[in-house]
Amino acid sequence: MSSIVLSSASRQLTMLRSGAISIVELAEAHIRQIVRLNGEINAYADFDEERVRTHAIALQRQWISDPDSTGPLHGLPVTIKSSIAAAGYRCEIGSTLLRGQTPDTDAEVVARLRRAGALILGTTNCPEFLMAYETANVLHGRTRNPWDFERTPGGSSGGESAAIAAGMSAAGLGSDSGGSVRLPAHFTGICSLKPTPGRIPGRGHLPPCNGPFNVLGAIGPMARTIQDVRLIFETLSGQDSIDPVSYPSASQWPTEAALRTRAIGYFEEDGLVPVTEDTRIAVRDAVHVLKQAGFQVEPFRPQALESLRKLWWKCFVQCGAMLYRPMILGKSRELSPIFQEFLEIARNSGELDAEDILHLWTNMDIERSRMLEEMQHYSVLLCPVASIPAFRHGERSWNIDGRQVPYLDAVRHTQWWNVMGAPAAVLPVRRSPEGLPIGLQVIARPHEDEIVLGIASLLDREFGFQPPPIAL
Repeated sequence: MSSIVLSSASRQLTMLRSGAISIVELAEAHIRQIVRLNGEINAYADFDEERVRTHAIALQRQWISDPDSTGPLHGLPVTIKSSIAAAGYRCEIGSTLLRGQTPDTDAEVVARLRRAGALILGTTNCPEFLMAYETANVLHGRTRNPWDFERTPGGSSGGESAAIAAGMSAAGLGSDSGGSVRLPAHFTGICSLKPTPGRIPGRGHLPPCNGPFNVLGAIGPMARTIQDVRLIFETLSGQDSIDPVSYPSASQWPTEAALRTRAIGYFEEDGLVPVTEDTRIAVRDAVHVLKQAGFQVEPFRPQALESLRKLWWKCFVQCGAMLYRPMILGKSRELSPIFQEFLEIARNSGELDAEDILHLWTNMDIERSRMLEEMQHYSVLLCPVASIPAFRHGERSWNIDGRQVPYLDAVRHTQWWNVMGAPAAVLPVRRSPEGLPIGLQVIARPHEDEIVLGIASLLDREFGFQPPPIAL
């Protein structure tokens, strides 16, 4: 059954619709894969196989009695990051302070998943309060990368990426304020999209995407192929009338000929922090494929990157710590080491006062406008996802080309696009000498999510998902 659970979500849906497999049989195949692998990988925060069976039987009966009433994801086994409210499922955000938290209502995006007929397998593990690029906490423990158990699947959607890469879920939802669906996809060899904020509703994310996080943050689809990411995006996107960040928008999918009219810029590093040679080669491989397909692809590195990164640091690290302060006051002994580490980084960065925050908001608009001006010609960009492939649990610095690269510098490549509110997709391109996945990032101007997915889909057809050996 490993071939079924490791096939694309689109393939699984085709098999369901043709009658080649039933919803119950597909659910059982996923249950077996979860039981076989999750004990070692530890991707799930909440999984109950009897609940999955009951839900699968109900979906099967609905299909038999009234197939016309079913949605586009009917019977597809999916997972949800445990920071996105799913009624009846534990959504504890990896914290003992929220132990047992089980929402009564769905996030809007989860409600849309249910209406589309998806079979929810459970919720997946994340670092405490989402503030790390490694998935570990004292509540549920450490999630391991299915390619190498000594390494992390990334964060903060690390449980989600590990489950999908290992065939323990066909697709799912993560969230991203600094690379949290993109870095885990890169580390585990799957695909993901950080959409333009508002294209997929964020209402019901825990904690809420308010203040600076309504620019930085977005709920995004994760899957083994860009085709599947597009399917989830199409199914879930659309205005949420009571979400102030959401807005009316109609998807406009470009033809391949239209995509070829876009000038594409690429860069291998930002001029400040080195990347591994294999990371550079991954970018070059993608450039070669697009040039062979008739695209205009040229070297181009925007000048606004470091300014955007400094703004991200203030928003995510300094404002993030301020937002959590009331919740954690007097409870430091109950916090996970990985969240304590984040708080120490924030303390070392200093406090923001009212004037600092005013300048922050003003400068965000200035620098976003500067980047938009730079992207007037090169409206699509290719760049690395990180300086390195998946790192070992607890590692916090790496030697690259004779230079020591610290933790948050090595993952800066995703952070720029959060400040921009720009859509950015990740797809796997090659392997490191250790056999670890290396992904590529495809970015476009805000609201051009379809352009991103179009370019990424062309590349994904050339490269594509390979399962980790343990999943077979």
